[in-house]
This record gives sequence, structure tokens and C-alpha cells, in this order.
Amino acid sequence: MKYKNLFVVLFASLFLSACVDWIYRIDVPQGNFLDKKDVEQLRIGMTKEQVTYVLGKPVVSDSFDHDKWYYVYEMKRGMRKRGEDFKKELIIQFNEDKIAEVTGDFELSEDFNTPLDQ
Repeated sequence: MKYKNLFVVLFASLFLSACVDWIYRIDVPQGNFLDKKDVEQLRIGMTKEQVTYVLGKPVVSDSFDHDKWYYVYEMKRGMRKRGEDFKKELIIQFNEDKIAEVTGDFELSEDFNTPLDQ
């Protein structure tokens, strides 16, 4: 009798563990999704208003430094077969309300150091 109960428990746990992928879980995107072509439109010397027009408002702005904007995008996958979780960020530093420096996970265009005025 003791082995029969153990067998039933083992069989049930194996059966239920095989059903794990049957449950649909959604992907959870959070933050600003930035497209590569939008980031490539950035140029040194752009104003905050121009950056907002191109990329939208930042998810996070530094409370102590109003000249630093953070664009963060994070994707948490519901199921592993749809890919891995990932996180991308873009940090824009302004000086006198104009872009001074851009860092992060995106490559800037070759024309980034050419101001729009020229």
C-alpha cells in the first residue's frame, strides 16, 4: 500500500510537470521601445524639445540632474520558447538644454557629431 501511494504521487507529479508549457503566459514589455532608426536621427546639439519629438518622453528623468534623461526598455518573456528576457537603455546628457552626450545599448549614426544647423 505504501508503494502504491508513492507511485500515484510520482505519476501525478510527472504528468503535471509535462503540462507546464500548455499554460499561456504573456510577454511583459515595460518602458520606451526605441527603434534603431529613431535613435539614428539624434544629433549633437538637438534641443530637449527635438529629442522629445523624435523619441518621446523619457521613462525616467533624474530628480537631481534635470539634464540627464533615461530611456529604458525591458522585455520579460512569458515563455522561454519565445526568446530570452532583455533590457536596453539609452542615456542622454544635456548641456544648456542641448544634447552633449549619448550613451547606452544603441549605436549612434555616423552623422551624430554633425549638428542639424549645418
